[in-house]
Amino acid sequence: MQDSTPYAVGIDVGGTKTQLRALAGGEPVADHVRPSSGWRPHDPVAAADWLAALVHDTLPAGARPSAVAVGAHACETARQCARIRAALQDRLKVPALVVGDAELLVPAAGLDKGVGLVAGTGSVAVGRLPDGTPVQVGGWGAVLGDEGGGAGLVREAARAVWAAHDRGEEPDALADGLLAAFGVPEVPALGAALEAAADVSAEWGRHAPVVFAAAEAGSVLARGVIAEGGRALAGLVVRLAERGVVVEDVVVAGSTVLAQPALYEAFASCLDSALPGTRIRALRVPPVDGAVALARSLL
Repeated sequence: MQDSTPYAVGIDVGGTKTQLRALAGGEPVADHVRPSSGWRPHDPVAAADWLAALVHDTLPAGARPSAVAVGAHACETARQCARIRAALQDRLKVPALVVGDAELLVPAAGLDKGVGLVAGTGSVAVGRLPDGTPVQVGGWGAVLGDEGGGAGLVREAARAVWAAHDRGEEPDALADGLLAAFGVPEVPALGAALEAAADVSAEWGRHAPVVFAAAEAGSVLARGVIAEGGRALAGLVVRLAERGVVVEDVVVAGSTVLAQPALYEAFASCLDSALPGTRIRALRVPPVDGAVALARSLL
């Protein structure tokens, strides 16, 4: 027998893991985490099939979703998200919404508007214009961007170490940490080690704690890398403001910025200087809460 209870389903598809949470009448009925393997956001049909299968596999037997909202990793444009949404609605036959995963932060914090800033392995900031048009800045990957994210910090740390080597300086705590992390004997070998990474973002990003440990050990180079990372994160918010996004509230999430006080403080200081009065909120609940809030708004 089919369950007629209205189910609001929120899904946070991250780069590594995906979380689905469902409420029925305001009460939680499902909370499931699984790897994001198989997620193909640039193929709307495959993405919708993947999401629909996740919903059917996770909800209680006989239950059907009444509304589904998805925050999707690597859903980088409104057009891309709209294509996935259309395909998902076609499969589930219920109202659906698909946005970039960083857009979950503001509703997860209980806000109607503001900026979502993520600095985990990568970095990105999102907001909306007064007419509702979404705007995203950053998020260009570890090779070209992601300043202030874990992978970007490691890239910039390597650059700082190479520059010091070229100046004839002896390796400091940052150089020693990177050499140990990448398993190479000397600074010139770091380039080949970084380039050999099969998954650049993941393999560079997991070494980010080396940068912070070196700063605590007294490395001036590491402290400079962290300061510049904080400045770059603040710059994402400034860029949104320059494009007309309302930036009074900035909701911050991500495994790097929230776990590393030195980076968070550098970001907060730079943002306060650039945009005085901006309120920064560290997100302390799972981003999937934002997806659930968006799903409930569709009911």
